[in-house]
Amino acid sequence: MRMQAILLEAGQPLYLAQRPVPSPGPGQLLLRVQACGVCRTDLHILDGELPPPSRPLVLGHQVVGEVVALGEGVEGWRLGQWAGVPWLGWACGVCRYCRRGQENLCERALFTGYHLDGGFAEYTLAYADFAYPLPEGYAPVELAPLLCAGLIGYRSLRLAGAAQRLGLYGFGAAAHLLVQVAVYQGREVYAFTRPGDTRAQQLARALGAVWAGGSDQAPPQKLDAAILFAPVGPLVPKALQDVDKGGVVVCGGIHMSDIPSFPYALLWEERVLRSVANLTRQDGLEFLRLAGEVRLRPVVQVYPLEAAPQALEDLRAGRVEGAAVLQVC
Repeated sequence: MRMQAILLEAGQPLYLAQRPVPSPGPGQLLLRVQACGVCRTDLHILDGELPPPSRPLVLGHQVVGEVVALGEGVEGWRLGQWAGVPWLGWACGVCRYCRRGQENLCERALFTGYHLDGGFAEYTLAYADFAYPLPEGYAPVELAPLLCAGLIGYRSLRLAGAAQRLGLYGFGAAAHLLVQVAVYQGREVYAFTRPGDTRAQQLARALGAVWAGGSDQAPPQKLDAAILFAPVGPLVPKALQDVDKGGVVVCGGIHMSDIPSFPYALLWEERVLRSVANLTRQDGLEFLRLAGEVRLRPVVQVYPLEAAPQALEDLRAGRVEGAAVLQVC
């Protein structure tokens, strides 16, 4: 049995190919992919900013699939059930980070669409212990962005603490979901977009932001915390300038351009600058439980599988409103 998949090879553009459908090994699920989100991390891998360890590679780490086969020893899953597959595809469970509850920093971690083939294909494998049951009431194309944009946004929000006035820098897939969570929690959200991007600013206000403007503008009042999703290093000193004393600036991306030097005065008064690395399964369980309680409204731009290269280029050019998603089945 064969399937279609989008492959990344060294020195070649992404291309559509035929491959054998994989068989699940011990502890694995075989999924028929329904939808897969398209993430800026996929762009970083494509551009060589995160060199993949092996090729050919199937990108995609926001996978919604139907369980069609169970590997040896799998428990807690049934055929026909929908499963979600995130960026963290496997962790060892025994290294010092895993033992202290930081499996997101596991020394031997395997990441979906990077070390493990991902969801830009009709079928994919996933380790059963690292896949998530999914909330009801969502279409597959709506669930897909929850599995990275939503999860990383949620972890970033947790690390931002109890901030009442929250700034989101870069209003794409993650921010448009996180603003809904933050508003539900009673926070005030200030959205910063590319300068002049009135469409993104209108979306931010429609989803509950109390203010939206360009990243070159100052907020109307000091913020308690800021979360950066735009991979733009110069936004770090800008965000430090925008937060109040004791404020937190969280860098939510896996890759960012160089941060320019800035005066110590921007960090002084106990401001905190920190990054987010990956996620834990506990983050995923908490966020997806929340998504089951609060009906989020993912804004998605849908593409067929064969249009994955176009989806990535649209993401690069800022032509995607909300999240880009491949509808596979």
